[in-house]
Amino acid sequence: MRSEGGRHGRRGLIVALVLLWAGPGWAGFEDDFTGATLRLDLYHSGTATEERWAGDRARIEGTWPGSQTALLDDSGLGAYLAEVVDLASNRPLYSRGFADTFAEWQTTPEAIAGTWRTFPEAIRFPEPRQPVQVRIRRRGTDGIFREIWSSTVDPAAPAVDRAPVGPQTVWTLEEGGAPAVKLDLLLLGDGYTAAERDKFHADARRLADVLLRTEPFASRRGDLNIRAIDTATPASGVARPQVGEFRRTALGTTYNAFGSERYVLTFDDRAWRDVAAAAPYDFIAILANNRTYGGGGIYNLYATAAAGSEFSPYVFVHELGHSLGGLGDEYYTSPVAYEAPAGEIPEPWEPNLATGRDPRRLKWSDLLTGGIAVPTPWGKADYEKASLAFQDRRRKIRAENRPEEEMEALFREERELFTRTLGAEPHAGKVGAFEGAGYQATGMFRPSADCIMFTRDPVAFCAVCRRAIERVIDRHAR
Repeated sequence: MRSEGGRHGRRGLIVALVLLWAGPGWAGFEDDFTGATLRLDLYHSGTATEERWAGDRARIEGTWPGSQTALLDDSGLGAYLAEVVDLASNRPLYSRGFADTFAEWQTTPEAIAGTWRTFPEAIRFPEPRQPVQVRIRRRGTDGIFREIWSSTVDPAAPAVDRAPVGPQTVWTLEEGGAPAVKLDLLLLGDGYTAAERDKFHADARRLADVLLRTEPFASRRGDLNIRAIDTATPASGVARPQVGEFRRTALGTTYNAFGSERYVLTFDDRAWRDVAAAAPYDFIAILANNRTYGGGGIYNLYATAAAGSEFSPYVFVHELGHSLGGLGDEYYTSPVAYEAPAGEIPEPWEPNLATGRDPRRLKWSDLLTGGIAVPTPWGKADYEKASLAFQDRRRKIRAENRPEEEMEALFREERELFTRTLGAEPHAGKVGAFEGAGYQATGMFRPSADCIMFTRDPVAFCAVCRRAIERVIDRHAR
Protein backbone atom coordinates (compact mmCIF):
# COMPACT_ATOMS: atom_id res chain seq x y z
CA MET A 1 0.00 0.00 0.00
CA ARG A 2 1.27 3.46 -0.84
CA SER A 3 1.75 6.27 1.64
CA GLU A 4 0.50 9.79 0.98
CA GLY A 5 3.88 11.31 0.23
CA GLY A 6 6.37 8.82 -1.09
CA ARG A 7 9.59 9.91 -2.69
CA HIS A 8 7.83 12.31 -5.09
CA GLY A 9 6.60 14.68 -2.37
CA ARG A 10 3.22 16.38 -2.35
CA ARG A 11 3.67 18.37 -5.58
CA GLY A 12 4.69 15.23 -7.45
CA LEU A 13 1.74 13.36 -6.00
CA ILE A 14 -0.75 15.99 -7.15
CA VAL A 15 0.73 16.12 -10.67
CA ALA A 16 0.73 12.33 -10.89
CA LEU A 17 -2.87 12.16 -9.68
CA VAL A 18 -4.04 14.70 -12.28
CA LEU A 19 -2.32 12.78 -15.07
CA LEU A 20 -3.65 9.46 -13.79
CA TRP A 21 -7.17 10.83 -13.44
CA ALA A 22 -7.24 11.96 -17.06
CA GLY A 23 -6.69 8.45 -18.39
CA PRO A 24 -7.23 7.46 -22.01
CA GLY A 25 -9.72 9.24 -24.26
CA TRP A 26 -12.38 7.46 -26.31
CA ALA A 27 -13.61 8.99 -29.55
CA GLY A 28 -17.28 8.10 -29.01
CA PHE A 29 -17.19 9.42 -25.47
CA GLU A 30 -15.65 12.71 -26.58
CA ASP A 31 -18.38 13.20 -29.19
CA ASP A 32 -21.06 13.36 -26.48
CA PHE A 33 -19.24 14.53 -23.36
CA THR A 34 -16.74 17.22 -22.37
CA GLY A 35 -14.77 14.92 -20.01
CA ALA A 36 -15.91 16.69 -16.83
CA THR A 37 -18.40 15.47 -14.22
CA LEU A 38 -21.83 17.07 -13.83
CA ARG A 39 -23.55 16.65 -10.48
CA LEU A 40 -27.27 17.33 -10.34
CA ASP A 41 -28.35 18.04 -6.76
CA LEU A 42 -31.96 17.09 -6.02
CA TYR A 43 -34.52 16.95 -3.24
CA HIS A 44 -36.57 13.80 -2.71
CA SER A 45 -39.68 14.15 -0.53
CA GLY A 46 -42.73 12.18 0.48
CA THR A 47 -44.37 9.61 2.71
CA ALA A 48 -44.81 5.86 2.42
CA THR A 49 -47.29 6.30 -0.41
CA GLU A 50 -46.22 9.55 -2.10
CA GLU A 51 -42.97 10.91 -3.49
CA ARG A 52 -41.81 14.06 -5.19
CA TRP A 53 -38.51 15.02 -6.81
CA ALA A 54 -37.26 18.58 -7.27
CA GLY A 55 -34.08 19.99 -8.78
CA ASP A 56 -31.74 22.11 -6.68
CA ARG A 57 -28.62 22.95 -8.69
CA ALA A 58 -26.21 21.65 -11.31
CA ARG A 59 -22.54 21.55 -10.32
CA ILE A 60 -19.46 20.84 -12.43
CA GLU A 61 -16.89 18.75 -10.58
CA GLY A 62 -13.54 17.35 -11.74
CA THR A 63 -12.69 15.01 -14.60
CA TRP A 64 -15.22 12.21 -15.12
CA PRO A 65 -13.70 9.24 -13.24
CA GLY A 66 -16.02 6.49 -14.47
CA SER A 67 -15.92 4.25 -17.47
CA GLN A 68 -15.97 5.95 -20.86
CA THR A 69 -17.34 2.84 -22.55
CA ALA A 70 -19.76 1.17 -20.09
CA LEU A 71 -22.10 4.16 -19.99
CA LEU A 72 -25.46 2.35 -20.06
CA ASP A 73 -26.34 0.23 -17.04
CA ASP A 74 -27.57 -3.24 -17.98
CA SER A 75 -27.16 -4.74 -14.49
CA GLY A 76 -30.83 -4.55 -13.51
CA LEU A 77 -29.80 -3.50 -9.98
CA GLY A 78 -31.30 -0.73 -7.90
CA ALA A 79 -34.62 0.63 -6.68
CA TYR A 80 -34.25 3.51 -9.16
CA LEU A 81 -32.70 4.09 -12.56
CA ALA A 82 -31.31 7.47 -13.61
CA GLU A 83 -31.13 8.11 -17.34
CA VAL A 84 -29.50 10.91 -19.31
CA VAL A 85 -30.95 11.31 -22.81
CA ASP A 86 -29.85 13.61 -25.61
CA LEU A 87 -32.61 16.21 -25.89
CA ALA A 88 -32.44 16.60 -29.65
CA SER A 89 -32.37 12.95 -30.69
CA ASN A 90 -33.80 11.18 -27.59
CA ARG A 91 -30.70 8.96 -27.69
CA PRO A 92 -29.70 7.42 -24.31
CA LEU A 93 -26.25 8.67 -23.29
CA TYR A 94 -25.89 7.38 -19.75
CA SER A 95 -27.81 5.39 -17.13
CA ARG A 96 -27.16 4.06 -13.67
CA GLY A 97 -29.22 2.07 -11.15
CA PHE A 98 -29.19 3.18 -7.55
CA ALA A 99 -30.93 3.05 -4.18
CA ASP A 100 -31.39 5.91 -1.72
CA THR A 101 -32.28 6.96 1.81
CA PHE A 102 -35.77 8.06 0.79
CA ALA A 103 -36.84 4.57 -0.29
CA GLU A 104 -35.70 3.28 3.11
CA TRP A 105 -37.56 6.12 4.83
CA GLN A 106 -40.76 4.99 3.11
CA THR A 107 -40.68 1.70 5.04
CA THR A 108 -40.43 3.33 8.49
CA PRO A 109 -43.39 3.74 10.90
CA GLU A 110 -43.23 7.54 10.58
CA ALA A 111 -43.55 7.46 6.81
CA ILE A 112 -46.32 4.88 6.99
CA ALA A 113 -48.15 7.17 9.42
CA GLY A 114 -48.13 9.90 6.74
CA THR A 115 -45.24 12.08 7.93
CA TRP A 116 -43.51 13.94 5.09
CA ARG A 117 -39.74 14.17 4.99
CA THR A 118 -37.22 15.52 2.48
CA PHE A 119 -33.81 14.08 1.65
CA PRO A 120 -31.09 15.79 -0.41
CA GLU A 121 -29.71 13.51 -3.11
CA ALA A 122 -27.66 13.79 -6.29
CA ILE A 123 -26.99 12.16 -9.64
CA ARG A 124 -23.52 12.30 -11.21
CA PHE A 125 -22.86 11.75 -14.89
CA PRO A 126 -20.38 12.90 -17.55
CA GLU A 127 -20.99 16.53 -18.53
CA PRO A 128 -22.81 16.45 -21.90
CA ARG A 129 -21.90 18.77 -24.72
CA GLN A 130 -25.55 19.48 -25.55
CA PRO A 131 -28.79 19.86 -23.53
CA VAL A 132 -30.12 16.61 -22.10
CA GLN A 133 -33.18 15.32 -20.35
CA VAL A 134 -32.53 13.62 -17.02
CA ARG A 135 -35.12 11.00 -16.14
CA ILE A 136 -35.62 9.02 -12.95
CA ARG A 137 -37.45 5.74 -13.11
CA ARG A 138 -38.62 3.75 -10.09
CA ARG A 139 -38.88 -0.02 -9.96
CA GLY A 140 -42.41 -1.29 -9.40
CA THR A 141 -43.41 -4.40 -7.48
CA ASP A 142 -43.39 -6.18 -10.85
CA GLY A 143 -39.71 -5.30 -11.30
CA ILE A 144 -40.33 -2.86 -14.16
CA PHE A 145 -38.82 0.66 -14.06
CA ARG A 146 -41.32 3.47 -14.73
CA GLU A 147 -40.56 7.15 -15.15
CA ILE A 148 -41.55 9.30 -12.15
CA TRP A 149 -39.61 12.53 -12.81
CA SER A 150 -37.71 14.31 -15.55
CA SER A 151 -35.98 17.64 -16.10
CA THR A 152 -34.03 19.33 -18.87
CA VAL A 153 -30.43 20.21 -18.09
CA ASP A 154 -28.49 22.61 -20.31
CA PRO A 155 -24.80 22.42 -19.38
CA ALA A 156 -24.21 25.84 -20.98
CA ALA A 157 -26.76 27.58 -18.75
CA PRO A 158 -25.33 30.39 -16.58
CA ALA A 159 -26.91 28.78 -13.49
CA VAL A 160 -24.59 25.76 -13.73
CA ASP A 161 -22.07 26.16 -10.90
CA ARG A 162 -18.53 26.04 -12.29
CA ALA A 163 -16.68 27.22 -9.19
CA PRO A 164 -13.47 25.24 -8.61
CA VAL A 165 -13.69 22.17 -6.42
CA GLY A 166 -12.45 22.96 -2.92
CA PRO A 167 -8.87 21.93 -2.09
CA GLN A 168 -8.53 18.69 -0.16
CA THR A 169 -5.65 16.45 0.87
CA VAL A 170 -6.06 13.36 -1.31
CA TRP A 171 -3.77 10.39 -0.79
CA THR A 172 -3.46 6.99 -2.39
CA LEU A 173 -3.64 3.60 -0.68
CA GLU A 174 -3.84 1.33 -3.72
CA GLU A 175 -3.21 2.23 -7.35
CA GLY A 176 -4.24 -0.04 -10.20
CA GLY A 177 -4.35 2.45 -13.06
CA ALA A 178 -6.30 5.30 -14.63
CA PRO A 179 -9.72 5.89 -13.02
CA ALA A 180 -11.55 5.52 -16.35
CA VAL A 181 -10.52 1.86 -16.58
CA LYS A 182 -10.50 0.90 -12.88
CA LEU A 183 -12.98 0.70 -10.02
CA ASP A 184 -12.30 3.67 -7.75
CA LEU A 185 -13.09 3.48 -4.03
CA LEU A 186 -12.75 6.64 -1.96
CA LEU A 187 -12.48 6.57 1.85
CA LEU A 188 -13.68 9.58 3.85
CA GLY A 189 -13.26 10.01 7.59
CA ASP A 190 -15.79 11.68 9.87
CA GLY A 191 -15.43 12.51 13.54
CA TYR A 192 -11.63 12.70 13.38
CA THR A 193 -10.09 15.87 14.79
CA ALA A 194 -7.01 17.44 13.19
CA ALA A 195 -4.94 15.84 15.95
CA GLU A 196 -6.38 12.43 14.96
CA ARG A 197 -5.18 12.59 11.36
CA ASP A 198 -2.75 9.73 11.90
CA LYS A 199 -5.53 7.66 13.45
CA PHE A 200 -7.67 8.12 10.34
CA HIS A 201 -4.74 7.11 8.16
CA ALA A 202 -4.17 3.99 10.25
CA ASP A 203 -7.88 3.08 10.19
CA ALA A 204 -8.08 3.63 6.43
CA ARG A 205 -5.01 1.50 5.74
CA ARG A 206 -6.17 -1.26 8.08
CA LEU A 207 -9.62 -1.55 6.54
CA ALA A 208 -8.33 -1.23 2.97
CA ASP A 209 -5.96 -4.11 3.72
CA VAL A 210 -8.90 -6.16 5.01
CA LEU A 211 -10.82 -5.53 1.79
CA LEU A 212 -7.83 -6.44 -0.37
CA ARG A 213 -7.50 -9.77 1.47
CA THR A 214 -11.17 -10.58 0.85
CA GLU A 215 -12.30 -12.33 -2.32
CA PRO A 216 -13.11 -11.31 -4.96
CA PHE A 217 -11.23 -8.07 -4.22
CA ALA A 218 -8.00 -9.97 -3.54
CA SER A 219 -7.98 -11.61 -6.97
CA ARG A 220 -9.04 -8.35 -8.66
CA ARG A 221 -6.59 -6.11 -6.82
CA GLY A 222 -5.10 -4.84 -10.08
CA ASP A 223 -8.53 -3.54 -11.11
CA LEU A 224 -8.91 -1.32 -8.04
CA ASN A 225 -7.85 2.15 -6.96
CA ILE A 226 -8.31 3.13 -3.33
CA ARG A 227 -7.83 6.73 -2.22
CA ALA A 228 -8.67 8.74 0.88
CA ILE A 229 -9.33 12.36 1.79
CA ASP A 230 -8.45 13.94 5.12
CA THR A 231 -11.22 15.85 6.87
CA ALA A 232 -11.20 17.31 10.39
CA THR A 233 -13.98 17.98 12.90
CA PRO A 234 -13.89 20.09 16.09
CA ALA A 235 -14.67 17.18 18.45
CA SER A 236 -13.84 13.49 18.27
CA GLY A 237 -16.60 11.07 17.27
CA VAL A 238 -19.95 11.28 15.47
CA ALA A 239 -23.46 11.74 16.85
CA ARG A 240 -25.41 9.09 18.80
CA PRO A 241 -28.68 10.90 19.54
CA GLN A 242 -30.30 8.02 21.42
CA VAL A 243 -27.74 8.34 24.22
CA GLY A 244 -27.52 12.14 24.11
CA GLU A 245 -24.25 12.37 22.16
CA PHE A 246 -24.47 15.13 19.57
CA ARG A 247 -21.70 16.23 17.22
CA ARG A 248 -21.47 18.68 14.34
CA THR A 249 -19.10 16.87 12.01
CA ALA A 250 -17.68 17.59 8.57
CA LEU A 251 -19.84 15.00 6.80
CA GLY A 252 -22.89 14.87 9.09
CA THR A 253 -22.49 11.18 9.98
CA THR A 254 -24.78 9.92 12.73
CA TYR A 255 -25.90 6.75 14.45
CA ASN A 256 -29.59 5.94 15.04
CA ALA A 257 -30.71 6.57 11.46
CA PHE A 258 -34.43 5.86 11.21
CA GLY A 259 -34.45 4.91 14.90
CA SER A 260 -32.04 1.97 14.61
CA GLU A 261 -29.33 1.99 17.29
CA ARG A 262 -26.68 0.56 14.97
CA TYR A 263 -27.59 2.22 11.65
CA VAL A 264 -25.01 4.86 10.65
CA LEU A 265 -25.82 7.26 7.80
CA THR A 266 -25.31 10.87 6.79
CA PHE A 267 -28.26 12.93 5.57
CA ASP A 268 -26.01 15.85 4.59
CA ASP A 269 -25.59 14.79 0.99
CA ARG A 270 -24.00 18.01 -0.21
CA ALA A 271 -21.37 18.04 2.57
CA TRP A 272 -19.82 14.68 1.76
CA ARG A 273 -20.17 15.11 -1.99
CA ASP A 274 -18.42 18.49 -1.93
CA VAL A 275 -15.49 16.89 -0.09
CA ALA A 276 -15.43 13.80 -2.30
CA ALA A 277 -15.39 15.89 -5.49
CA ALA A 278 -11.67 16.50 -5.00
CA ALA A 279 -10.85 12.90 -5.96
CA PRO A 280 -11.97 10.41 -8.63
CA TYR A 281 -14.47 7.91 -7.24
CA ASP A 282 -17.05 5.34 -8.23
CA PHE A 283 -17.88 4.28 -4.67
CA ILE A 284 -17.63 5.94 -1.26
CA ALA A 285 -16.97 4.53 2.21
CA ILE A 286 -17.22 6.79 5.28
CA LEU A 287 -15.26 5.73 8.36
CA ALA A 288 -16.85 6.99 11.57
CA ASN A 289 -14.41 7.61 14.41
CA ASN A 290 -16.39 5.65 17.02
CA ARG A 291 -16.04 2.38 18.85
CA THR A 292 -19.77 1.64 19.11
CA TYR A 293 -20.74 -1.09 16.67
CA GLY A 294 -22.54 0.25 13.62
CA GLY A 295 -22.55 0.96 9.92
CA GLY A 296 -24.71 1.16 6.83
CA GLY A 297 -24.65 0.66 3.09
CA ILE A 298 -26.92 1.87 0.29
CA TYR A 299 -26.38 0.76 -3.30
CA ASN A 300 -24.49 3.30 -5.40
CA LEU A 301 -24.65 5.88 -2.58
CA TYR A 302 -22.11 5.10 0.17
CA ALA A 303 -21.08 2.66 2.89
CA THR A 304 -20.34 3.57 6.50
CA ALA A 305 -18.50 1.71 9.26
CA ALA A 306 -17.58 2.49 12.85
CA ALA A 307 -13.81 2.29 12.48
CA GLY A 308 -13.10 1.86 16.19
CA SER A 309 -15.29 -1.20 16.67
CA GLU A 310 -13.62 -4.57 17.21
CA PHE A 311 -15.87 -5.79 14.39
CA SER A 312 -15.06 -2.94 11.98
CA PRO A 313 -13.35 -5.29 9.46
CA TYR A 314 -16.57 -7.27 9.08
CA VAL A 315 -18.80 -4.18 9.01
CA PHE A 316 -16.63 -2.44 6.40
CA VAL A 317 -16.70 -5.40 4.00
CA HIS A 318 -20.37 -6.22 4.65
CA GLU A 319 -21.52 -2.65 4.01
CA LEU A 320 -19.47 -2.44 0.82
CA GLY A 321 -21.34 -5.59 -0.21
CA HIS A 322 -24.46 -3.42 -0.13
CA SER A 323 -23.18 -0.16 -1.59
CA LEU A 324 -20.80 -1.59 -4.19
CA GLY A 325 -22.21 -5.02 -4.96
CA GLY A 326 -25.92 -4.28 -4.63
CA LEU A 327 -26.24 -7.19 -2.20
CA GLY A 328 -29.10 -7.51 0.27
CA ASP A 329 -28.95 -8.39 3.95
CA GLU A 330 -29.36 -12.12 4.39
CA TYR A 331 -29.98 -12.02 8.15
CA TYR A 332 -33.52 -11.97 9.47
CA THR A 333 -33.51 -12.21 13.28
CA SER A 334 -31.96 -8.80 14.06
CA PRO A 335 -34.26 -5.82 14.66
CA VAL A 336 -34.40 -3.32 11.80
CA ALA A 337 -35.97 0.10 11.28
CA TYR A 338 -38.29 -1.14 8.55
CA GLU A 339 -41.89 -2.32 8.66
CA ALA A 340 -42.58 -5.67 7.00
CA PRO A 341 -44.46 -5.16 3.72
CA ALA A 342 -48.13 -6.08 3.65
CA GLY A 343 -49.30 -8.78 1.30
CA GLU A 344 -47.13 -10.82 -1.01
CA ILE A 345 -43.44 -9.90 -0.90
CA PRO A 346 -42.22 -8.71 -4.32
CA GLU A 347 -39.23 -10.41 -5.84
CA PRO A 348 -36.18 -8.49 -4.56
CA TRP A 349 -33.80 -6.91 -7.05
CA GLU A 350 -30.75 -7.82 -4.97
CA PRO A 351 -28.85 -10.70 -6.62
CA ASN A 352 -28.49 -12.75 -3.41
CA LEU A 353 -32.16 -12.74 -2.31
CA ALA A 354 -35.10 -14.58 -3.83
CA THR A 355 -38.69 -15.35 -2.91
CA GLY A 356 -38.32 -18.82 -4.35
CA ARG A 357 -41.87 -18.82 -5.65
CA ASP A 358 -40.58 -20.64 -8.71
CA PRO A 359 -37.66 -22.88 -7.58
CA ARG A 360 -36.85 -23.64 -11.23
CA ARG A 361 -36.11 -19.97 -11.94
CA LEU A 362 -33.90 -18.85 -9.05
CA LYS A 363 -31.69 -15.99 -10.17
CA TRP A 364 -28.66 -18.10 -9.20
CA SER A 365 -29.94 -21.40 -10.69
CA ASP A 366 -26.79 -21.73 -12.78
CA LEU A 367 -24.66 -21.80 -9.61
CA LEU A 368 -26.69 -24.37 -7.67
CA THR A 369 -24.67 -27.29 -6.36
CA GLY A 370 -25.50 -30.36 -8.41
CA GLY A 371 -28.26 -32.49 -6.89
CA ILE A 372 -29.00 -30.10 -4.01
CA ALA A 373 -32.60 -29.86 -2.80
CA VAL A 374 -34.46 -26.58 -3.35
CA PRO A 375 -35.55 -25.36 -0.83
CA THR A 376 -32.42 -26.56 0.94
CA PRO A 377 -32.81 -28.07 4.41
CA TRP A 378 -30.79 -26.54 7.25
CA GLY A 379 -30.98 -26.25 11.05
CA LYS A 380 -33.29 -23.23 10.87
CA ALA A 381 -35.23 -23.76 14.10
CA ASP A 382 -32.10 -24.25 16.24
CA TYR A 383 -30.45 -21.23 14.64
CA GLU A 384 -33.46 -19.01 15.27
CA LYS A 385 -33.74 -20.07 18.91
CA ALA A 386 -30.08 -19.27 19.58
CA SER A 387 -30.06 -16.08 17.51
CA LEU A 388 -33.16 -14.62 19.14
CA ALA A 389 -31.65 -15.29 22.57
CA PHE A 390 -28.56 -13.33 21.53
CA GLN A 391 -30.77 -10.51 20.26
CA ASP A 392 -32.52 -10.28 23.65
CA ARG A 393 -29.17 -9.93 25.40
CA ARG A 394 -28.04 -7.38 22.82
CA ARG A 395 -31.12 -5.21 23.35
CA LYS A 396 -30.55 -5.25 27.11
CA ILE A 397 -26.93 -4.11 26.74
CA ARG A 398 -27.98 -1.18 24.57
CA ALA A 399 -31.03 -0.29 26.68
CA GLU A 400 -28.82 -0.03 29.78
CA ASN A 401 -26.07 1.77 27.83
CA ARG A 402 -23.50 -0.67 29.11
CA PRO A 403 -19.82 -0.61 28.04
CA GLU A 404 -19.00 -1.57 24.46
CA GLU A 405 -16.72 -4.31 25.80
CA GLU A 406 -19.85 -6.23 26.82
CA MET A 407 -21.33 -5.96 23.33
CA GLU A 408 -18.08 -7.10 21.75
CA ALA A 409 -17.90 -10.07 24.14
CA LEU A 410 -21.46 -11.02 23.18
CA PHE A 411 -20.61 -10.82 19.49
CA ARG A 412 -17.55 -13.03 20.01
CA GLU A 413 -19.68 -15.63 21.80
CA GLU A 414 -22.27 -15.51 19.02
CA ARG A 415 -19.60 -15.77 16.33
CA GLU A 416 -17.99 -18.80 17.96
CA LEU A 417 -21.33 -20.63 18.14
CA PHE A 418 -22.54 -19.91 14.62
CA THR A 419 -19.16 -20.46 12.98
CA ARG A 420 -19.23 -23.94 14.46
CA THR A 421 -22.89 -24.82 13.90
CA LEU A 422 -23.38 -23.31 10.44
CA GLY A 423 -20.02 -24.71 9.38
CA ALA A 424 -21.23 -28.18 10.39
CA GLU A 425 -24.40 -27.98 8.26
CA PRO A 426 -24.61 -30.85 5.74
CA HIS A 427 -24.82 -28.30 2.92
CA ALA A 428 -22.23 -25.87 4.27
CA GLY A 429 -20.25 -24.27 1.46
CA LYS A 430 -22.79 -25.33 -1.15
CA VAL A 431 -25.13 -23.16 -3.19
CA GLY A 432 -28.80 -23.85 -2.63
CA ALA A 433 -31.87 -21.94 -1.45
CA PHE A 434 -31.86 -21.56 2.35
CA GLU A 435 -35.06 -20.10 3.80
CA GLY A 436 -34.63 -17.05 6.03
CA ALA A 437 -33.18 -13.88 4.49
CA GLY A 438 -33.84 -10.22 3.80
CA TYR A 439 -35.41 -9.63 7.27
CA GLN A 440 -37.99 -12.35 6.54
CA ALA A 441 -38.06 -15.68 8.40
CA THR A 442 -40.25 -17.30 5.77
CA GLY A 443 -40.77 -16.82 2.07
CA MET A 444 -37.31 -15.37 1.38
CA PHE A 445 -34.20 -17.36 0.50
CA ARG A 446 -30.44 -16.87 0.49
CA PRO A 447 -27.89 -18.87 -1.56
CA SER A 448 -25.68 -20.26 1.23
CA ALA A 449 -25.90 -21.50 4.80
CA ASP A 450 -23.39 -18.81 5.83
CA CYS A 451 -21.91 -15.74 4.18
CA ILE A 452 -20.56 -12.27 5.01
CA MET A 453 -24.03 -10.97 4.21
CA PHE A 454 -25.61 -13.33 6.78
CA THR A 455 -23.42 -13.39 9.90
CA ARG A 456 -20.29 -11.91 11.48
CA ASP A 457 -18.62 -15.31 11.15
CA PRO A 458 -15.13 -15.47 9.58
CA VAL A 459 -16.45 -16.74 6.25
CA ALA A 460 -16.18 -15.56 2.67
CA PHE A 461 -18.74 -14.09 0.33
CA CYS A 462 -20.69 -17.04 -1.05
CA ALA A 463 -20.38 -17.85 -4.75
CA VAL A 464 -23.50 -15.84 -5.64
CA CYS A 465 -22.39 -12.73 -3.76
CA ARG A 466 -18.88 -13.01 -5.13
CA ARG A 467 -20.18 -13.17 -8.70
CA ALA A 468 -22.34 -10.09 -8.13
CA ILE A 469 -19.32 -8.11 -6.91
CA GLU A 470 -17.18 -9.32 -9.79
CA ARG A 471 -19.80 -8.14 -12.27
CA VAL A 472 -19.63 -4.66 -10.75
CA ILE A 473 -15.83 -4.67 -10.98
CA ASP A 474 -16.10 -5.81 -14.60
CA ARG A 475 -18.34 -2.84 -15.46
CA HIS A 476 -15.81 -0.38 -14.07
CA ALA A 477 -12.49 -2.04 -14.90
CA ARG A 478 -12.31 -2.11 -18.71
